[in-house]
Amino acid sequence: MYKTCIFDFYGTLCDIRTDESKPELWEKLSLFYSFNGADYTPEELKNSYFRIVSELEKEFREIQIERVFKELFIRKDVPADDTLAIHTGQFFRILSIEHLRLYDGVKEMLEKLRSSGRKVYLLSNAQRIFTEYELKYLGIWFSFDDIFISSDHNSKKPDIEFYNKLIEKHDIDVSTAIMIGNDGTCDIAGAKSAGLHTLYIKSDISPDEPIPEADHLLLEPDMSKLAEILLSEDD
Repeated sequence: MYKTCIFDFYGTLCDIRTDESKPELWEKLSLFYSFNGADYTPEELKNSYFRIVSELEKEFREIQIERVFKELFIRKDVPADDTLAIHTGQFFRILSIEHLRLYDGVKEMLEKLRSSGRKVYLLSNAQRIFTEYELKYLGIWFSFDDIFISSDHNSKKPDIEFYNKLIEKHDIDVSTAIMIGNDGTCDIAGAKSAGLHTLYIKSDISPDEPIPEADHLLLEPDMSKLAEILLSEDD
């Protein structure tokens, strides 16, 4: 029996589409920066954004995206506190989102797991300033016993360190724990390296990859079937 269920978020519980390339995003974001004293053309802002992201990714295993938005102010000699940087990042995220919804039955599935006594955790490669608010918007922020977001830990899947932080904090018995995700490398291979059982869900936003060797496989995000597997007493 699986006593602990660890979930990925995007592509596993949630269907999301974002587009960071569309011109109107950079037009509106450059206007936001200008309103706050940092004059950018849309093209200059876009190029500077991706350049700073690249710089930080060379220095850190996982970045905090708000640092990028703060640095964009600093490079125009505009003092920006953390609050402004976070609000700028969230405005960027809102502009980029084209579609955001839970897969059908997610709330009911999570409730069944918790009602059965299972421990339920979220382990996501994500940015706190985006994901916390999206979880709250979608109504599942309080559906987990704990939430681990990679931007908080300077580590991300498939790093075993990120898995072990969750495992060690909650003294999880990996022999009765399972990772559920839609990415063969980050969620399945990474979880196996940490000694966890695995369940792979192929979703529309799964990477273009061969089906990984997982303990369980779902070819679509079917939450009823997922609940059946996780609530089985015969694993």
